[in-house]
Amino acid sequence: MKQQRQDIRFRLRRGMTLIEIMVVITILGLIAGAVVVAVIPRLDEARHSRAELDIKNIESGLKLYYARKGTYPDTSTGLKALVDLQILDSLPKDPWGNDYIYVKENNRPVITSYGSDGAPGGEGTAADISNRDPAAPRR
Repeated sequence: MKQQRQDIRFRLRRGMTLIEIMVVITILGLIAGAVVVAVIPRLDEARHSRAELDIKNIESGLKLYYARKGTYPDTSTGLKALVDLQILDSLPKDPWGNDYIYVKENNRPVITSYGSDGAPGGEGTAADISNRDPAAPRR
């Protein structure tokens, strides 16, 4: 009887076997894989949303510039004029690390991010993000 109790105590103390550890690691790997598959598309959506918010913030800065100067900065001066007047702390970068493109069209400011590829045009995550009126013709 005493021997049986010692055997039970020994079995309870001996820990996990290699197979049990491998099963736990496999289950954790499957869970991690499912999380990655669910999160990666959301990262692209978050970058796109951040670019839209940045463009709106730059637009607000341009409106303040317009209120002070009576005109928007020239295309050649660009967003640097906002930094020079201390409206912005520094020249902003889009979520992909590229500069925002500023153009003055028909006396209206147009701010554009070329998306993940950094080139004009594109589809999906590489699509351009802009404050340009979709109905307005492009030059």
